[in-house]
Amino acid sequence: MSTNVLRTAEGWWVLLPQALDSARAGETPIDRAVPVDTKAATTAELIADRAAVREAALSGEAGTPVADLVALSPVTTPCRVVAQMVNYRSHARDSGFTGDIPPAFFRKASGSVTGPGEAIVRPSHVKFLDYEIELGLVMGAPLPVGTVVEERDLPSYVAGLVITNDVSAREVQLTKTQFYESKSYPTFTPTGPYLALLEPEDFARFLDLRLRLSVNGELRQDRTLADMIVRPAQALTLLARFQTLDPGDLLLTGTPGGTALKAPPKAVEKIGALLPPAVKWKAFFKSQARNPHYLHTGDVITATISTADGRIDLGEQRTPVTDAGGTPCSQSLGETPEVSRT
Repeated sequence: MSTNVLRTAEGWWVLLPQALDSARAGETPIDRAVPVDTKAATTAELIADRAAVREAALSGEAGTPVADLVALSPVTTPCRVVAQMVNYRSHARDSGFTGDIPPAFFRKASGSVTGPGEAIVRPSHVKFLDYEIELGLVMGAPLPVGTVVEERDLPSYVAGLVITNDVSAREVQLTKTQFYESKSYPTFTPTGPYLALLEPEDFARFLDLRLRLSVNGELRQDRTLADMIVRPAQALTLLARFQTLDPGDLLLTGTPGGTALKAPPKAVEKIGALLPPAVKWKAFFKSQARNPHYLHTGDVITATISTADGRIDLGEQRTPVTDAGGTPCSQSLGETPEVSRT
């Protein structure tokens, strides 16, 4: 069974197994965690000291309520952050793609990685702010260029899983064709709360993982990994054609359908192609301004990834949205932010 760890300013903690057992039994669990006796300062160092994690989980301590802890990202930076583009069939349909979609990757700045309760800060020039829940793979071993990864090899390379949100400034992405900038502003990759360290048998449950994202309680995205186009082993093989990964690096594996951005109808798209770029984008974003699903100050995004039986459960990520110049806040895992809209 997977083991959930979290990181705070004081160090690393492991979630006690009985909390997970209570959740699976349908009871209301009081999640508790105990500190891990490790000198690990980075995610890579913690993965290398997994024995300390196991020892803490079996310590018999009563533990500290998780609601009292303020979680940081369990993926420490600097690290490589790589993402797959258009990797769910439902997202491909929303984006207007037909036929085969060639696998593609892009990089994000690791400075965009923040904790699971920190505010997403919208830059002052960004009006069309979007969400994308994604399963993050955290590397546990080096992936040299030229590596071929089979399904059976995944436990040798992937140490664990995290919830991530690939926040996107859509007008920057579309008008500049610029993924790196549009997805790399500070706070644009909320990560955590938990790093689920996997056992070899857990990898067989990948397709059962369900990604769910809500905004202010309204469900926007809801799909399992069965909707994925390029699955993790193949993705790592394709990425290793040109990119080395190291322990602690993060691969975002794509988002399902349900984001605010959707392709215009084909007839409108054909007309737009005939217009000068400046006119086309002005008309497009004028229509997008009527779309209520883009993020606004005061919105609260809730994201979860788990199997139905709770064997793998990455916790709940809850992030408010604020404007640049606002007051970002960090929440403990037990707090519920006030929801408002401006």
